[in-house]
Amino acid sequence: MENFFDIQTFDKCEVKKYNPQVLAFVGDAVYTLFIRQVMVNNHNLKSGELHKLSTSYIKASGQSDITLKIMPLLTEDELEVFKRGRNYKTHSVAKNSKITDYKRATGFEAILGYLYLSGDYKRINELLMVVKDEN
Repeated sequence: MENFFDIQTFDKCEVKKYNPQVLAFVGDAVYTLFIRQVMVNNHNLKSGELHKLSTSYIKASGQSDITLKIMPLLTEDELEVFKRGRNYKTHSVAKNSKITDYKRATGFEAILGYLYLSGDYKRINELLMVVKDEN
């Protein structure tokens, strides 16, 4: 890797085989960075205030709400990845969140991780326009 932004991508069939928790791990980072970018673009505030604004989107209930909005837009493959992420057995739940929100958020993050690792940045943008339009 010559520079930070020269990221290796993988074939979607290969990425689909990844553990859904790994996909969610990557998707969480992708989504957090996206939300931070939206906040910086739309609000000229101090970092603490930006953090407070972004938490409503990044927390499990916020991701769950967005997932419900994008569900009709998902392809068959994306829906399969979502279900694998949502149904993955976990031994922990984020503080102050319902288990249904947490599981739905994990499925959402798995989709983003799947798309990111396979290099489908255009599709990530299409799905996340829901968030961008709300802000």
